[in-house]
Amino acid sequence: MSTMNISLPATLRSFVDDQVRERGYGTSSEYVRELIREDQDRQMLRALLVDGAASPVGMPADSAYFTDLRNRIQRAT
Repeated sequence: MSTMNISLPATLRSFVDDQVRERGYGTSSEYVRELIREDQDRQMLRALLVDGAASPVGMPADSAYFTDLRNRIQRAT
């Protein structure tokens, strides 16, 4: 694992220290890694939502759709 040094003003450092203590992280690095992972997840979700919004309209998800879906699942099992 590589190392990255980050400079924070005292108020942010205090906030990070509080989060580490209150939320059960072992170190400030663990807290920052978790924030980065959450940001990656948000970006991936955002990309999926944009892709979905740009995709063509499919068939409506009405009761007939779910009946057909249940029937296909039952035939497959």
